[in-house]
Amino acid sequence: MIIVEKLIEMLGAEAVLTGEAIGERHRSDASLSGRVLPKAVLRPASVEAVSTALAICNRHRQSVVPQGGLTGLAGGGNAAEGDVAISMERFSGVEEIDAAAATMTVRAGTPLQVAQRAAEEAGFLLPIDLGSRGSCQVGGNLSTNAGGTRVIRHGVTRDNVLGLEAVLADGTVLSSLNKMMKNNTGYDLRQLFIGSEGTLGIITRVVLKLKPLPAGRKTALCALACYDDVLRLLNLARAELAGLSAFEAMWASFFRFNAGELGLRFFEADYRFAIIVEQETRAGEEGEAFEAFLGAAFGEGIIADALIAQSEKQRESFWTVREGAPLDRLPSLVNFDVSLAIGTLDDFAMACDAALLERFPGAHVSFFGHVGDSNLHIAVSVAGSTEETLHEIDAIAYGLVKQFQGSISAEHGIGTLKRDYLCYSRSDAEIEVMRCIKTALDPNGILNPGKVVPPR
Repeated sequence: MIIVEKLIEMLGAEAVLTGEAIGERHRSDASLSGRVLPKAVLRPASVEAVSTALAICNRHRQSVVPQGGLTGLAGGGNAAEGDVAISMERFSGVEEIDAAAATMTVRAGTPLQVAQRAAEEAGFLLPIDLGSRGSCQVGGNLSTNAGGTRVIRHGVTRDNVLGLEAVLADGTVLSSLNKMMKNNTGYDLRQLFIGSEGTLGIITRVVLKLKPLPAGRKTALCALACYDDVLRLLNLARAELAGLSAFEAMWASFFRFNAGELGLRFFEADYRFAIIVEQETRAGEEGEAFEAFLGAAFGEGIIADALIAQSEKQRESFWTVREGAPLDRLPSLVNFDVSLAIGTLDDFAMACDAALLERFPGAHVSFFGHVGDSNLHIAVSVAGSTEETLHEIDAIAYGLVKQFQGSISAEHGIGTLKRDYLCYSRSDAEIEVMRCIKTALDPNGILNPGKVVPPR
């Protein structure tokens, strides 16, 4: 424990948790796959403290696992035996909102919802949005390149970042808090850290883009008979709705289960798909374009039935079904987050459903996704699952992703749970380049070891 004593000496006792003070929440991210507690949790309150901590750990070859809000689902924030965790929760807050540049400078430990509210109070929209907004942290959003429901309009997290600051493994502070849209000065180093899951450096501060705050939203829940109609509706929405901000598809199994568990009933008949379409509106817009879009969809025979939210309560009821909280009560639930060409999503879903139910009759298998950004989520529950069962489920789902030439991770990252399947979506040459970058920036391999990049 010499290294821990040194960290306490340099950072102060309040910045280093040990023993019972660590707490169970540091054992695992939301995947619940973590098995051990870190031997210490570092809680720096400044960039200088992060730099000092990493410099000490690097000299002692001490492995460091970054932990944000621990809302990840890929095991990326889990410590292994002997690891030290570093949490940015004490380095939190919005440092600046620049109205002229339409930017926000935020510390990494800031909960996303806190940043969203600060932006809104200043008359702006922070486009990044996730279901875990109340507990996830901005630094974690960047390190996993989080997606969410607004991607179709605003892009993933990396599309909303202008500048960032990160601390390298040896304590070097790499600060580029750029506010400019155009900055063509060599390698775009910020993109190395976004999506790297803390394996290349610890993100400390970030400059985020802000957008004008919408005056309101128009939301509809639409019932469709087939996937061809889903694609037709998506193309029409893209063409007719300038403020299209969400296009969420729920396959019948998902929609029926969650609506039933919540005691909600929207349509008289059952349909293969339920779609949430949402448009951000500007001041002076009364929703005429939205209603015209739905009228055109009905006229072309795309929509079988639809409800336009008449209140915020009704809008929330649509989204409550989409958020799928009742699924969490299913035994041994496995959540998959994959990405495929939009035109193949239903073909994949049918193939995956058939393969899983053939191997595990009676299992719960359901699908939902953002569709407009090619992202599909799969929920699988097999009662009495063992570790072997879970690996078999992974092999079936990811094997089909490989067959359909998709991505094994659309927005959840790789962590440890998907690492062994990375080769299904990335070539040997790409993985080797990842290893070279990791070695260059972290030669002693102390940053989140064993995550993302598989060993040789």
